[in-house]
Amino acid sequence: MKAQPAASHFIDGEYVEDTDGAVIESLYPATGEVIARLHAATPAIVEKAIAAAKRAQPEWAAMSPTARGRILKRAAEIMRERNRALSELETLDTGKPIQETTVADPTSGADSFEFFGGVIAAGLNGDHIPLGRDFAYTKRVPLGVCVGIGAWNYPQQIACWKGAPALAAGNAMVFKPSENTPLGALKIAEILHEAGLPKGLYNVIQGDRTTGPLLVNHPDVAKVSLTGSVPTGRKVAAAAAGGLKHVTMELGGKSPLIVFDDADLDSAIGGAMLGNFYSTGQVCSNGTRVFVSRKVRDEFLSRLKTRTEKIIIGDPLDEATQLGPMVSFDQRQKVLSYIDKGKAEGATLITGGGIPNHVTGEGYYIQPTVFADVTDGMTIAREEIFGPVMCVLDFDDEDEVVDRANATEFGLSAGVFTADLTRGHRVADQLQAGTLWINSYNLCPVEIPFGGSKQSGFGRENSLAALEHYSELKTVYVGMGPVEAPY
Repeated sequence: MKAQPAASHFIDGEYVEDTDGAVIESLYPATGEVIARLHAATPAIVEKAIAAAKRAQPEWAAMSPTARGRILKRAAEIMRERNRALSELETLDTGKPIQETTVADPTSGADSFEFFGGVIAAGLNGDHIPLGRDFAYTKRVPLGVCVGIGAWNYPQQIACWKGAPALAAGNAMVFKPSENTPLGALKIAEILHEAGLPKGLYNVIQGDRTTGPLLVNHPDVAKVSLTGSVPTGRKVAAAAAGGLKHVTMELGGKSPLIVFDDADLDSAIGGAMLGNFYSTGQVCSNGTRVFVSRKVRDEFLSRLKTRTEKIIIGDPLDEATQLGPMVSFDQRQKVLSYIDKGKAEGATLITGGGIPNHVTGEGYYIQPTVFADVTDGMTIAREEIFGPVMCVLDFDDEDEVVDRANATEFGLSAGVFTADLTRGHRVADQLQAGTLWINSYNLCPVEIPFGGSKQSGFGRENSLAALEHYSELKTVYVGMGPVEAPY
Protein backbone atom coordinates (compact mmCIF):
# COMPACT_ATOMS: atom_id res chain seq x y z
CA MET A 1 0.00 0.00 0.00
CA LYS A 2 1.63 3.23 -1.16
CA ALA A 3 0.65 6.90 -1.17
CA GLN A 4 3.92 8.49 -2.22
CA PRO A 5 3.46 12.11 -3.37
CA ALA A 6 5.41 13.58 -6.28
CA ALA A 7 7.65 15.39 -3.79
CA SER A 8 7.67 16.47 -0.16
CA HIS A 9 6.72 20.13 -0.58
CA PHE A 10 4.39 22.21 -2.75
CA ILE A 11 5.84 25.68 -3.35
CA ASP A 12 5.03 28.35 -5.91
CA GLY A 13 2.54 26.13 -7.70
CA GLU A 14 4.67 23.00 -8.07
CA TYR A 15 6.14 20.08 -6.18
CA VAL A 16 9.62 20.67 -4.77
CA GLU A 17 12.09 18.27 -3.18
CA ASP A 18 15.18 18.77 -1.06
CA THR A 19 16.69 15.48 0.03
CA ASP A 20 18.96 17.25 2.51
CA GLY A 21 15.97 17.41 4.86
CA ALA A 22 15.49 14.72 7.49
CA VAL A 23 13.44 11.73 6.35
CA ILE A 24 9.81 11.63 7.48
CA GLU A 25 8.19 8.21 7.22
CA SER A 26 4.43 8.27 6.80
CA LEU A 27 2.92 5.17 8.41
CA TYR A 28 -0.52 3.66 7.85
CA PRO A 29 -1.79 3.38 11.43
CA ALA A 30 -3.81 0.22 10.73
CA THR A 31 -0.73 -1.82 9.84
CA GLY A 32 2.34 0.21 10.71
CA GLU A 33 3.37 0.00 7.05
CA VAL A 34 5.43 2.82 5.55
CA ILE A 35 3.26 4.28 2.79
CA ALA A 36 5.40 7.30 1.90
CA ARG A 37 8.81 8.79 2.62
CA LEU A 38 9.19 12.54 2.63
CA HIS A 39 11.80 15.07 3.71
CA ALA A 40 11.49 17.79 6.30
CA ALA A 41 11.96 21.33 5.09
CA THR A 42 15.48 22.66 5.19
CA PRO A 43 16.02 26.36 5.89
CA ALA A 44 16.36 26.83 2.14
CA ILE A 45 12.91 25.30 1.58
CA VAL A 46 11.39 27.54 4.26
CA GLU A 47 12.92 30.60 2.62
CA LYS A 48 11.69 29.51 -0.80
CA ALA A 49 8.11 29.06 0.45
CA ILE A 50 7.97 32.37 2.30
CA ALA A 51 9.55 34.24 -0.60
CA ALA A 52 6.97 32.79 -3.01
CA ALA A 53 4.15 33.80 -0.68
CA LYS A 54 5.52 37.31 -0.17
CA ARG A 55 5.90 37.85 -3.92
CA ALA A 56 2.42 36.57 -4.84
CA GLN A 57 0.36 38.17 -2.07
CA PRO A 58 0.09 41.84 -3.21
CA GLU A 59 -1.39 41.01 -6.59
CA TRP A 60 -3.84 38.58 -4.99
CA ALA A 61 -4.91 41.22 -2.47
CA ALA A 62 -5.54 43.65 -5.31
CA MET A 63 -8.06 41.28 -6.95
CA SER A 64 -11.73 41.85 -6.29
CA PRO A 65 -13.33 39.74 -3.56
CA THR A 66 -15.62 38.23 -6.19
CA ALA A 67 -12.67 37.04 -8.27
CA ARG A 68 -10.96 35.52 -5.22
CA GLY A 69 -14.19 33.89 -4.15
CA ARG A 70 -14.72 32.32 -7.55
CA ILE A 71 -11.46 30.41 -7.22
CA LEU A 72 -12.23 29.21 -3.70
CA LYS A 73 -15.68 27.99 -4.75
CA ARG A 74 -14.17 26.12 -7.69
CA ALA A 75 -11.75 24.42 -5.28
CA ALA A 76 -14.75 23.33 -3.20
CA GLU A 77 -16.36 21.82 -6.30
CA ILE A 78 -13.21 19.86 -7.16
CA MET A 79 -12.92 18.55 -3.60
CA ARG A 80 -16.49 17.29 -3.70
CA GLU A 81 -15.93 15.64 -7.08
CA ARG A 82 -12.90 13.82 -5.60
CA ASN A 83 -14.32 13.16 -2.17
CA ARG A 84 -13.77 9.40 -2.32
CA ALA A 85 -10.10 9.63 -3.30
CA LEU A 86 -9.44 12.37 -0.76
CA SER A 87 -11.25 10.38 1.94
CA GLU A 88 -9.19 7.28 1.21
CA LEU A 89 -6.01 9.35 1.45
CA GLU A 90 -7.23 10.81 4.76
CA THR A 91 -7.85 7.29 6.05
CA LEU A 92 -4.35 6.21 5.04
CA ASP A 93 -2.93 9.36 6.63
CA THR A 94 -4.79 9.10 9.94
CA GLY A 95 -6.23 5.61 10.32
CA LYS A 96 -9.75 7.00 10.67
CA PRO A 97 -12.52 4.78 9.26
CA ILE A 98 -13.60 5.48 5.71
CA GLN A 99 -17.19 5.82 6.92
CA GLU A 100 -15.98 8.86 8.87
CA THR A 101 -13.65 10.47 6.38
CA THR A 102 -16.18 10.40 3.53
CA VAL A 103 -18.60 12.57 5.52
CA ALA A 104 -16.42 14.59 7.91
CA ASP A 105 -13.03 15.42 6.45
CA PRO A 106 -12.67 16.62 2.84
CA THR A 107 -16.37 17.53 2.88
CA SER A 108 -15.86 19.97 5.75
CA GLY A 109 -12.82 21.36 3.95
CA ALA A 110 -14.92 21.90 0.83
CA ASP A 111 -17.58 23.60 2.94
CA SER A 112 -14.93 26.02 4.17
CA PHE A 113 -13.80 27.00 0.68
CA GLU A 114 -17.40 27.38 -0.46
CA PHE A 115 -18.41 29.46 2.56
CA PHE A 116 -15.50 31.89 2.46
CA GLY A 117 -15.66 32.07 -1.30
CA GLY A 118 -19.25 33.29 -0.98
CA VAL A 119 -18.99 35.74 1.93
CA ILE A 120 -15.78 37.61 1.16
CA ALA A 121 -17.45 40.82 0.01
CA ALA A 122 -19.84 40.98 2.96
CA GLY A 123 -17.28 39.88 5.51
CA LEU A 124 -14.61 42.39 4.53
CA ASN A 125 -16.76 45.51 4.46
CA GLY A 126 -15.83 48.56 6.53
CA ASP A 127 -17.80 51.47 8.01
CA HIS A 128 -18.52 55.06 7.07
CA ILE A 129 -18.26 57.40 10.07
CA PRO A 130 -19.80 60.90 9.71
CA LEU A 131 -17.88 63.61 11.57
CA GLY A 132 -19.85 66.74 10.66
CA ARG A 133 -18.12 68.40 7.73
CA ASP A 134 -15.44 65.71 7.67
CA PHE A 135 -15.87 61.96 7.66
CA ALA A 136 -13.85 58.78 8.10
CA TYR A 137 -14.07 55.28 6.82
CA THR A 138 -12.61 51.92 7.73
CA LYS A 139 -11.63 49.02 5.57
CA ARG A 140 -10.35 45.54 6.30
CA VAL A 141 -6.99 44.82 4.71
CA PRO A 142 -4.99 41.58 4.55
CA LEU A 143 -2.08 40.89 6.88
CA GLY A 144 0.34 39.51 4.28
CA VAL A 145 2.07 36.15 4.68
CA CYS A 146 0.27 33.81 7.10
CA VAL A 147 1.63 30.58 8.54
CA GLY A 148 -0.67 27.67 9.36
CA ILE A 149 0.56 24.84 11.59
CA GLY A 150 -1.70 21.80 11.55
CA ALA A 151 -2.46 18.87 13.84
CA TRP A 152 -2.68 15.22 12.89
CA ASN A 153 -6.29 14.48 13.78
CA TYR A 154 -8.00 16.38 10.91
CA PRO A 155 -5.20 17.17 8.45
CA GLN A 156 -7.26 18.04 5.37
CA GLN A 157 -9.92 19.90 7.31
CA ILE A 158 -7.37 22.01 9.18
CA ALA A 159 -5.49 22.79 5.96
CA CYS A 160 -8.76 24.21 4.59
CA TRP A 161 -10.03 25.84 7.79
CA LYS A 162 -6.85 27.91 7.89
CA GLY A 163 -6.33 28.35 4.16
CA ALA A 164 -9.85 29.42 3.20
CA PRO A 165 -10.23 32.53 5.41
CA ALA A 166 -6.58 33.48 4.89
CA LEU A 167 -6.93 33.43 1.11
CA ALA A 168 -10.38 34.99 1.18
CA ALA A 169 -9.00 37.97 3.10
CA GLY A 170 -6.26 38.47 0.51
CA ASN A 171 -3.31 36.80 2.25
CA ALA A 172 -0.84 34.15 1.16
CA MET A 173 -0.26 31.06 3.28
CA VAL A 174 2.55 28.68 4.11
CA PHE A 175 1.05 25.59 5.74
CA LYS A 176 2.96 22.96 7.69
CA PRO A 177 1.03 19.75 8.39
CA SER A 178 1.90 17.43 11.24
CA GLU A 179 4.76 15.07 10.47
CA ASN A 180 2.40 12.23 11.45
CA THR A 181 -0.05 13.11 8.66
CA PRO A 182 1.89 14.80 5.86
CA LEU A 183 -0.09 13.75 2.79
CA GLY A 184 -3.49 15.42 2.68
CA ALA A 185 -2.40 19.06 2.66
CA LEU A 186 -0.37 18.48 -0.51
CA LYS A 187 -3.54 17.44 -2.33
CA ILE A 188 -5.34 20.53 -1.03
CA ALA A 189 -2.56 22.69 -2.51
CA GLU A 190 -2.84 20.85 -5.83
CA ILE A 191 -6.59 21.39 -5.97
CA LEU A 192 -6.38 25.08 -5.12
CA HIS A 193 -3.97 25.72 -7.97
CA GLU A 194 -6.01 23.57 -10.34
CA ALA A 195 -8.97 25.79 -9.41
CA GLY A 196 -7.05 28.84 -10.59
CA LEU A 197 -5.19 30.06 -7.51
CA PRO A 198 -2.11 32.00 -8.65
CA LYS A 199 1.25 30.45 -7.88
CA GLY A 200 2.80 31.12 -4.51
CA LEU A 201 -0.35 31.79 -2.56
CA TYR A 202 -0.78 28.41 -0.86
CA ASN A 203 2.42 26.55 -0.10
CA VAL A 204 2.86 23.33 1.87
CA ILE A 205 6.11 22.35 3.52
CA GLN A 206 6.82 19.32 5.67
CA GLY A 207 8.59 19.41 8.98
CA ASP A 208 8.74 18.58 12.65
CA ARG A 209 9.15 20.59 15.85
CA THR A 210 12.35 22.13 14.49
CA THR A 211 10.55 23.54 11.44
CA GLY A 212 7.93 25.54 13.27
CA PRO A 213 10.35 28.07 14.77
CA LEU A 214 11.82 28.77 11.32
CA LEU A 215 8.35 29.82 10.19
CA VAL A 216 7.15 31.56 13.33
CA ASN A 217 10.32 33.63 13.74
CA HIS A 218 10.63 34.65 10.10
CA PRO A 219 10.48 38.45 9.71
CA ASP A 220 8.25 38.25 6.62
CA VAL A 221 5.52 36.31 8.44
CA ALA A 222 2.66 38.47 9.72
CA LYS A 223 0.33 35.86 11.24
CA VAL A 224 0.56 32.41 12.81
CA SER A 225 -2.40 30.07 13.26
CA LEU A 226 -1.80 26.90 15.24
CA THR A 227 -3.92 23.86 15.94
CA GLY A 228 -2.16 21.75 18.56
CA SER A 229 -1.53 21.05 22.20
CA VAL A 230 -1.45 23.63 24.98
CA PRO A 231 2.33 23.24 25.58
CA THR A 232 3.02 23.75 21.88
CA GLY A 233 0.65 26.71 21.84
CA ARG A 234 2.52 28.41 24.66
CA LYS A 235 5.83 28.06 22.83
CA VAL A 236 4.46 29.29 19.50
CA ALA A 237 2.60 32.22 21.07
CA ALA A 238 5.72 33.28 22.98
CA ALA A 239 7.85 33.14 19.84
CA ALA A 240 5.28 35.05 17.80
CA ALA A 241 5.02 37.70 20.52
CA GLY A 242 8.69 38.49 20.04
CA GLY A 243 7.86 39.73 16.55
CA LEU A 244 4.45 41.19 17.50
CA LYS A 245 2.79 38.84 15.03
CA HIS A 246 -0.94 38.19 14.86
CA VAL A 247 -1.74 34.82 16.45
CA THR A 248 -4.70 32.47 16.76
CA MET A 249 -4.49 29.33 18.86
CA GLU A 250 -6.86 26.35 18.70
CA LEU A 251 -5.54 24.16 21.47
CA GLY A 252 -6.55 21.24 23.67
CA GLY A 253 -9.29 20.68 26.18
CA LYS A 254 -10.77 18.60 28.95
CA SER A 255 -14.32 19.51 28.16
CA PRO A 256 -17.35 18.77 30.37
CA LEU A 257 -20.50 17.15 29.03
CA ILE A 258 -23.36 17.38 31.57
CA VAL A 259 -26.30 14.96 31.53
CA PHE A 260 -29.24 16.01 33.72
CA ASP A 261 -31.80 13.50 34.98
CA ASP A 262 -34.49 14.74 32.56
CA ALA A 263 -32.33 14.27 29.46
CA ASP A 264 -33.20 11.89 26.65
CA LEU A 265 -30.74 9.21 27.74
CA ASP A 266 -30.34 7.60 24.33
CA SER A 267 -29.44 10.99 22.83
CA ALA A 268 -27.16 11.82 25.75
CA ILE A 269 -25.36 8.49 25.44
CA GLY A 270 -25.05 9.00 21.69
CA GLY A 271 -23.62 12.47 22.27
CA ALA A 272 -21.18 11.17 24.86
CA MET A 273 -20.02 8.39 22.55
CA LEU A 274 -19.55 10.78 19.63
CA GLY A 275 -17.77 13.14 22.01
CA ASN A 276 -15.31 10.44 23.12
CA PHE A 277 -14.97 7.72 20.49
CA TYR A 278 -15.34 9.48 17.14
CA SER A 279 -11.95 9.60 15.36
CA THR A 280 -10.77 7.14 18.02
CA GLY A 281 -11.11 9.91 20.59
CA GLN A 282 -8.55 12.13 18.87
CA VAL A 283 -10.65 15.31 18.83
CA CYS A 284 -9.63 18.40 20.79
CA SER A 285 -13.19 19.42 21.65
CA ASN A 286 -14.22 16.01 23.01
CA GLY A 287 -16.42 15.97 26.11
CA THR A 288 -14.16 13.66 28.05
CA ARG A 289 -15.56 14.51 31.48
CA VAL A 290 -19.12 13.22 31.34
CA PHE A 291 -21.02 14.44 34.40
CA VAL A 292 -24.15 12.31 34.89
CA SER A 293 -26.91 13.00 37.41
CA ARG A 294 -26.74 10.41 40.16
CA LYS A 295 -30.45 9.74 39.62
CA VAL A 296 -29.83 8.23 36.16
CA ARG A 297 -26.21 7.18 36.55
CA ASP A 298 -26.74 3.41 36.72
CA GLU A 299 -29.07 3.31 33.73
CA PHE A 300 -26.74 5.58 31.77
CA LEU A 301 -23.75 3.33 32.44
CA SER A 302 -25.66 0.14 31.65
CA ARG A 303 -26.86 1.40 28.27
CA LEU A 304 -23.49 3.00 27.53
CA LYS A 305 -21.64 -0.25 28.20
CA THR A 306 -23.93 -2.20 25.89
CA ARG A 307 -23.61 0.29 23.05
CA THR A 308 -19.86 0.71 23.45
CA GLU A 309 -19.21 -3.02 23.28
CA LYS A 310 -21.06 -3.19 19.94
CA ILE A 311 -18.67 -0.74 18.25
CA ILE A 312 -17.04 -2.41 15.23
CA ILE A 313 -13.24 -2.18 15.34
CA GLY A 314 -11.28 -3.15 12.26
CA ASP A 315 -9.79 -2.23 8.91
CA PRO A 316 -10.38 1.51 8.38
CA LEU A 317 -10.91 0.96 4.65
CA ASP A 318 -13.80 -1.43 5.40
CA GLU A 319 -17.10 0.47 5.20
CA ALA A 320 -18.39 -1.43 8.24
CA THR A 321 -15.59 -0.32 10.56
CA GLN A 322 -16.65 2.25 13.14
CA LEU A 323 -13.42 2.63 15.12
CA GLY A 324 -9.95 2.65 13.63
CA PRO A 325 -6.51 2.72 15.23
CA MET A 326 -4.74 5.55 17.02
CA VAL A 327 -2.58 7.70 14.77
CA SER A 328 0.71 6.27 16.03
CA PHE A 329 2.31 3.72 18.33
CA ASP A 330 3.47 6.47 20.68
CA GLN A 331 -0.01 7.94 20.95
CA ARG A 332 -1.48 4.53 21.81
CA GLN A 333 1.16 3.99 24.48
CA LYS A 334 0.34 7.39 25.95
CA VAL A 335 -3.37 6.52 26.12
CA LEU A 336 -2.68 3.09 27.63
CA SER A 337 -0.57 4.76 30.31
CA TYR A 338 -3.52 7.00 31.21
CA ILE A 339 -5.77 3.95 31.44
CA ASP A 340 -3.28 2.39 33.87
CA LYS A 341 -3.35 5.59 35.94
CA GLY A 342 -7.15 5.52 36.01
CA LYS A 343 -7.13 1.98 37.41
CA ALA A 344 -4.38 2.77 39.91
CA GLU A 345 -6.17 5.86 41.22
CA GLY A 346 -9.41 3.96 41.90
CA ALA A 347 -11.68 4.57 38.91
CA THR A 348 -13.96 1.67 37.97
CA LEU A 349 -13.30 0.24 34.51
CA ILE A 350 -16.71 -0.35 32.93
CA THR A 351 -15.50 -1.59 29.54
CA GLY A 352 -12.43 -1.59 27.32
CA GLY A 353 -9.08 -0.68 28.73
CA GLY A 354 -6.74 -2.53 26.42
CA ILE A 355 -5.87 -3.67 22.91
CA PRO A 356 -8.60 -5.56 21.01
CA ASN A 357 -7.91 -9.31 20.92
CA HIS A 358 -9.27 -9.85 17.42
CA VAL A 359 -7.08 -7.22 15.76
CA THR A 360 -3.88 -8.66 14.30
CA GLY A 361 -0.79 -7.08 12.80
CA GLU A 362 1.09 -3.98 13.84
CA GLY A 363 -1.83 -1.57 13.86
CA TYR A 364 -2.19 0.91 16.71
CA TYR A 365 -5.62 -0.24 17.89
CA ILE A 366 -7.13 0.35 21.30
CA GLN A 367 -10.50 -0.49 22.81
CA PRO A 368 -13.06 2.25 23.47
CA THR A 369 -12.84 2.65 27.21
CA VAL A 370 -15.26 3.86 29.89
CA PHE A 371 -14.37 4.65 33.49
CA ALA A 372 -16.97 5.27 36.21
CA ASP A 373 -16.57 6.50 39.79
CA VAL A 374 -14.13 9.10 38.50
CA THR A 375 -13.41 11.96 40.89
CA ASP A 376 -12.27 15.45 40.02
CA GLY A 377 -8.74 15.02 41.33
CA MET A 378 -7.87 11.92 39.32
CA THR A 379 -5.27 12.29 36.57
CA ILE A 380 -7.69 11.01 33.93
CA ALA A 381 -10.16 13.74 34.94
CA ARG A 382 -7.62 16.56 34.79
CA GLU A 383 -5.31 15.87 31.84
CA GLU A 384 -6.10 15.64 28.14
CA ILE A 385 -5.77 11.99 27.09
CA PHE A 386 -6.58 12.39 23.37
CA GLY A 387 -7.83 8.87 22.93
CA PRO A 388 -11.10 6.89 23.26
CA VAL A 389 -11.30 7.14 27.06
CA MET A 390 -14.52 8.42 28.66
CA CYS A 391 -14.60 9.48 32.29
CA VAL A 392 -18.04 9.38 33.94
CA LEU A 393 -18.45 11.50 37.08
CA ASP A 394 -21.54 11.67 39.32
CA PHE A 395 -23.25 14.88 40.42
CA ASP A 396 -26.28 15.86 42.52
CA ASP A 397 -27.31 19.42 41.65
CA GLU A 398 -26.87 22.13 39.05
CA ASP A 399 -24.72 24.59 40.99
CA GLU A 400 -22.37 21.83 42.04
CA VAL A 401 -21.83 20.47 38.54
CA VAL A 402 -21.27 23.92 37.02
CA ASP A 403 -18.58 24.68 39.58
CA ARG A 404 -16.88 21.33 39.00
CA ALA A 405 -17.15 21.61 35.22
CA ASN A 406 -15.39 24.97 35.33
CA ALA A 407 -12.62 23.80 37.67
CA THR A 408 -10.06 23.29 34.90
CA GLU A 409 -7.44 25.34 33.10
CA PHE A 410 -9.06 24.38 29.80
CA GLY A 411 -12.02 26.08 28.17
CA LEU A 412 -12.45 24.75 24.65
CA SER A 413 -15.91 23.19 24.67
CA ALA A 414 -18.81 22.02 26.82
CA GLY A 415 -22.15 20.30 26.39
CA VAL A 416 -25.48 20.08 28.22
CA PHE A 417 -28.20 17.46 27.79
CA THR A 418 -31.56 18.33 29.34
CA ALA A 419 -35.24 18.50 28.40
CA ASP A 420 -35.49 21.84 30.20
CA LEU A 421 -34.21 24.32 27.62
CA THR A 422 -34.34 27.16 30.14
CA ARG A 423 -31.87 25.22 32.26
CA GLY A 424 -29.87 24.32 29.16
CA HIS A 425 -29.35 27.98 28.27
CA ARG A 426 -28.75 28.94 31.91
CA VAL A 427 -26.04 26.33 32.38
CA ALA A 428 -24.45 27.01 28.99
CA ASP A 429 -24.22 30.68 29.96
CA GLN A 430 -22.25 29.78 33.10
CA LEU A 431 -19.85 27.27 31.58
CA GLN A 432 -16.42 28.70 30.81
CA ALA A 433 -15.83 27.51 27.26
CA GLY A 434 -15.62 28.98 23.80
CA THR A 435 -17.90 26.49 22.00
CA LEU A 436 -20.94 24.88 23.60
CA TRP A 437 -23.71 22.52 22.59
CA ILE A 438 -27.18 21.94 24.04
CA ASN A 439 -28.64 18.48 23.35
CA SER A 440 -25.92 17.86 20.77
CA TYR A 441 -22.15 17.53 20.70
CA ASN A 442 -19.16 18.20 18.41
CA LEU A 443 -21.13 19.57 15.48
CA CYS A 444 -19.01 22.31 13.88
CA PRO A 445 -20.59 23.67 10.69
CA VAL A 446 -18.52 26.33 8.94
CA GLU A 447 -21.18 28.96 9.57
CA ILE A 448 -20.48 29.12 13.33
CA PRO A 449 -17.30 30.25 15.13
CA PHE A 450 -15.16 27.54 16.73
CA GLY A 451 -12.50 28.16 19.36
CA GLY A 452 -11.68 28.18 23.02
CA SER A 453 -11.09 30.27 26.12
CA LYS A 454 -8.67 30.08 29.05
CA GLN A 455 -5.72 27.79 28.23
CA SER A 456 -7.55 26.31 25.24
CA GLY A 457 -6.55 29.21 23.05
CA PHE A 458 -7.84 32.42 21.51
CA GLY A 459 -9.23 33.51 18.19
CA ARG A 460 -11.84 31.67 16.17
CA GLU A 461 -11.92 29.33 13.21
CA ASN A 462 -14.79 29.45 10.70
CA SER A 463 -17.68 31.90 10.27
CA LEU A 464 -17.27 35.59 9.49
CA ALA A 465 -15.32 35.88 12.74
CA ALA A 466 -12.37 34.06 11.12
CA LEU A 467 -11.97 36.82 8.54
CA GLU A 468 -11.29 39.27 11.36
CA HIS A 469 -8.32 37.15 12.43
CA TYR A 470 -6.80 37.22 8.93
CA SER A 471 -7.25 40.94 8.34
CA GLU A 472 -6.87 44.22 10.20
CA LEU A 473 -8.71 47.51 10.20
CA LYS A 474 -7.38 50.50 8.36
CA THR A 475 -8.95 53.83 9.29
CA VAL A 476 -8.96 56.80 6.91
CA TYR A 477 -9.92 60.32 8.09
CA VAL A 478 -11.04 62.59 5.25
CA GLY A 479 -10.79 66.35 5.76
CA MET A 480 -13.28 68.28 3.65
CA GLY A 481 -12.07 71.83 4.29
CA PRO A 482 -8.99 73.94 5.00
CA VAL A 483 -6.73 72.95 7.89
CA GLU A 484 -6.85 75.38 10.80
CA ALA A 485 -3.73 75.63 12.96
CA PRO A 486 -2.80 77.98 15.84
CA TYR A 487 0.67 78.51 14.41
